[in-house]
Amino acid sequence: MPPSVVELAGVQVTYGGAAVLDVPALGVRPGEILAVVGPNGSGKSTLLRVIGLLERPTRGVVRIHDRPVDARHSLAERRRMATVFQRPLLADMTVAENVALGLRFRGLGDDANGARVERWLERLNIAPLGDQRAQRLSGGQAQRVALARALVLEPEVLLLDEPFSGLDAPARAALLPDLGVILRQDRVTTILVTHDRGEAQALADRVAVLMAGRVLQLDDTARVFHAPASEEIARFVGVETIVTGRVIAREAGVTVVEVAGRKLEIAAEARVGEHVRVGLRPEDVTLLLPTEVAPLSSARNYLAGTIVRVTPSTPANRVLVDVGFPLVATVTARSAADLGLAEGVPITAAFKASAAHLIGPAASAG
Repeated sequence: MPPSVVELAGVQVTYGGAAVLDVPALGVRPGEILAVVGPNGSGKSTLLRVIGLLERPTRGVVRIHDRPVDARHSLAERRRMATVFQRPLLADMTVAENVALGLRFRGLGDDANGARVERWLERLNIAPLGDQRAQRLSGGQAQRVALARALVLEPEVLLLDEPFSGLDAPARAALLPDLGVILRQDRVTTILVTHDRGEAQALADRVAVLMAGRVLQLDDTARVFHAPASEEIARFVGVETIVTGRVIAREAGVTVVEVAGRKLEIAAEARVGEHVRVGLRPEDVTLLLPTEVAPLSSARNYLAGTIVRVTPSTPANRVLVDVGFPLVATVTARSAADLGLAEGVPITAAFKASAAHLIGPAASAG
């Protein structure tokens, strides 16, 4: 594995004697997109400032390409980074002039500027806005300009501080995939700080879950969301069904867990007799009418139950089902109408053995 572009070692940040950040080790690999997620007040912005060399840690060291960064070299290293904030902070000039601003500060000539600026206006789909005043842009357009202004510098590290949180849903939905394509095509080493799970899932190669200033899990994105390391992490990343059960059998890679008298087949390792916590994401549950004669062939779990509540939401409705224990599923509004989902309606909940996961021993769940 290549050495990290940016690495933290033994980093602590304290304010007034209180620790707000404690990261023994964290590295960002070349070309990867690392998302740092966590609730408000977890230390995400502090971590980003430390990585971006805008704040010196109380203890520990920041390394760039395995070289410790000291006060003498921090400015030179910062020039190899670019940051995009929640608010675009555009100057009162044209879109093209805003995108060229960083290049001008770094002394590049106008000829070189023009070609690079035009390229990034095109790549972020804002070329027709080049001569327009930046103050007249919509929120989504302004953030595209801010991203172009950062990427035109060809930074070694791109820092994104909640860049989508100020956008409305359509602008956010349009910008996320466009940015993802650019970052992956150009292999831009990126650190994204966000409290939004969907942004991390859409963009990140790996996710660091930060809570109370500590990284509780650092793993591939799919594993963080589908196999969280603790119940606290599970609840934060959207696992809504978490129940306690006892392992009653183990065979051919499948663990059978009894929960409230129901037997669940789970593709996970556990010892017979052990009490465990089982987690299941709502989008991994399929709801079927009891009269359906062709159940899902790949699902191993079918639980008959009754709908307790249907809560309309976006992009999918949330359905609470009593199957002997509370189980949450999400379905589209169209599917909810087709199935006639309503309080008291009998329903079958189905899910694959690989969809459920074991969070840990029940005794450790808080």
